[in-house]
Amino acid sequence: MSETMPGAEPVARRVLVVDDSRAQRHVLSLTLRRAGYRVTEAASGEEAIALCRETDFDFVLSDWMMPGMTGLDFCRLFRDLPRESYGYFVLLTSKSEKAEIADGLDGGADDFLSKPVSPDELRARLRAGERILGMQAELRCKNRLISATLDELRGLYDSLDRDLIEARRLQQTLVRERQRDFPQGQVSLLLRPSGHVGGDLVGFFEIDARRLGLYSVDVSGHGVASAMMTARLSGLLSGQSPDHNIALRQAGPGQRDVWPPDEVARRLNRLMFEEIRVEQYFTLAYAEIDLEAGHIALVQAGHPHPAILRAGGGVDYIGTGGLPIGLIEDADFEVTRARLAPGDRLFLVSDGVTECPDPAGQELGEDGLRRILTANRGLEGETFLEALVWDLARHSDGGEFPDDVSGALFSFAPFPERRI
Repeated sequence: MSETMPGAEPVARRVLVVDDSRAQRHVLSLTLRRAGYRVTEAASGEEAIALCRETDFDFVLSDWMMPGMTGLDFCRLFRDLPRESYGYFVLLTSKSEKAEIADGLDGGADDFLSKPVSPDELRARLRAGERILGMQAELRCKNRLISATLDELRGLYDSLDRDLIEARRLQQTLVRERQRDFPQGQVSLLLRPSGHVGGDLVGFFEIDARRLGLYSVDVSGHGVASAMMTARLSGLLSGQSPDHNIALRQAGPGQRDVWPPDEVARRLNRLMFEEIRVEQYFTLAYAEIDLEAGHIALVQAGHPHPAILRAGGGVDYIGTGGLPIGLIEDADFEVTRARLAPGDRLFLVSDGVTECPDPAGQELGEDGLRRILTANRGLEGETFLEALVWDLARHSDGGEFPDDVSGALFSFAPFPERRI
């Protein structure tokens, strides 16, 4: 009998015959050599275990009853040896009691042969062992393949992880300014992806000296695809000219104006179906703010209701809900109008805030957000947003946020330290 390695010539299996009777060893060895095995003999368990420490035998045929170390003791020591491949162990015995057979199996024996050994039965038992060794060799080969594949995947994962870390840095640059002061107010932005990269986007752009565009976007899904969509949307909303900003339009030579918020949503919706054509959609809250009068014209497309934190401490939620962008081709959108009084703040917030769960799975909701906004009303700008994040962390018992957390905050002047 032989073992065959891929691309190699068949190699005869190695068999160790252990018996204190020289005659018995000779008979067994002769039968095995005729069957094509390479045979080594040992006269005792002590000699056999020494040989096994040097050579990985495929089969071991050992007498049970031997002076000094018994075959069962030898079997136990044999199983404790470090080996790359499996060794098939057969005990030769005249024992027939079930309890003794059970002791042999517990000690690590794979099979038994009754003495005197029949050559036909010996060959049959070894053929059964060959099948076990063949399956074990195949399993070992597959394990090596799996291990090599896992090493390769680990290398690819490490490379991807490094790329995602770099992508997160690049995505953070989409929000070029986290805070800007205007004579009539202040804009502050919050963007905390839940993973390496996220699908949220916040930002603002100047329409003219009197008007400001403020937006909050949440792309469906997570990961690289969502991050790529936010990058595309950032290019559509952050430009300062009608050629680079979908919300702006040419009003005349050297002049620009802005599309109404509902038309901005419709233009984005058409773009999703006519040019971008992906399975993703996104929610949007976009507000056109009059920096002098405090008037707000706002479109809400599937996004959480924007909040107005009044100077006196109350919180009003505005908006009509609406359908997400890119979900239904002929979707229509409505404009909501409101007005900010001096000291009021408009907050466009993603559902990563309102749907942030506590350890029991209870979402924060609009009421929970109202409590946080009211409790932190004495804070301003980035400090206000950082306090929001801390309160969300307490709500979730310090756990990781399951979704991106983002928000766009506009604080309407006058504050005591600002010019009216």
